[in-house]
Amino acid sequence: MAAKIIDGKAISAQIRAELAEEVKKLQQETSVTPGLAVVLVGDNPASKVYVGQKEKACEELGLVSKKYVLPGDASEKELLDLVEQLNNDPEIDGILVQLPLPKQIDENKVIAAIHPDKDVDGFHPVNVGRLVIGTEGFKPCTPYGVIHLLKRSDVQLTGAEAVVVGRSNIVGKPVALMLLQENATITVCHSKTKDLGEVCRRADVLVVATGRPKTVTADMVKDGVVVIDVGVNRLENGKLVGDVDFDAVSQKASAITPVPGGVGPMTIAMLMYNTVNSAKRRAGVPVMA
Repeated sequence: MAAKIIDGKAISAQIRAELAEEVKKLQQETSVTPGLAVVLVGDNPASKVYVGQKEKACEELGLVSKKYVLPGDASEKELLDLVEQLNNDPEIDGILVQLPLPKQIDENKVIAAIHPDKDVDGFHPVNVGRLVIGTEGFKPCTPYGVIHLLKRSDVQLTGAEAVVVGRSNIVGKPVALMLLQENATITVCHSKTKDLGEVCRRADVLVVATGRPKTVTADMVKDGVVVIDVGVNRLENGKLVGDVDFDAVSQKASAITPVPGGVGPMTIAMLMYNTVNSAKRRAGVPVMA
C-alpha cells in the first residue's frame, strides 16, 4: 500500500496562518511588531530567491522586514559592523545573514557575531549549546521543521527508533538532538557507517539528509517506516529529487515527505516562528512551545 504523503506545503501554510494570528495578538496587546533583518552579500541568484521568499513571508504575516545588500567584494569588517548595528537595533528581533558568503568573509566569525537572542537561524554556538543541554533557545529552522512535520502528522516519537542519515551541523546533528528530546532512541549514520542498509532497516522514523539522490532505496527500509527526506537534488533532466528513492520507498513506508513540497516549505515557516518568538521575549509575553 502506498504511503501517506506528509504535505509540507499544507503544514507550513497552517503554521503561517497561526503565526499571522499571533502577530496580530502581539501587536494589539503590547504594540510590538516582530522585525526581521536579512543581509545579502553579493548577487548569488539562489540567495536572491531565498531572500525574496523571506521578505514575502514577512509581508504575509505582518512582520517588519528590513533588507541590507552589500556588494560581493564587501570586507568582513563591513559585514561585522552591520551585524553589530543590527544587534543594537531595538526593533529588530531576528538577524539572518544569507549563506553562502563570499570567500573573503569567514562565515563562522559572522555567525558568532550575531547576538544569540537574535540568531533566528539557530546557528550561533550559544544556541547550539542550548539545544544540546535542552534549554530554551532558537533551533535551526530546517530540522525544527522536520520535528513539526512529524508531530503535526501524529507520528509517535516517544520510544521510537529514529535513524538520521547525515551528520551535518545544519540538519543531521541538530535533528538528532531534537528527536532525542522527543524521547526517541537515536542512531546517526554517515559515510563511514558499516552496512547502512542494516542500520536503516531498524528505523521506525528515518530522516535522510546527505545531498545524494537515492541514498536510501527500498531494500534499506522496513515496512511501515516514516521517512523524512531533507535532500534537494537537481538531476541532469532538470527534475528535483530528494535523497530517497521516493517511488520505491513510498510503497513500503507508512508515511513519507515528497521532494519538492515536503521539508522545503517548512524552513521559512520556522524562521518566521523563531522571529515571532523572539519578539514575544522582547515584549515579555510567553513564547510558543
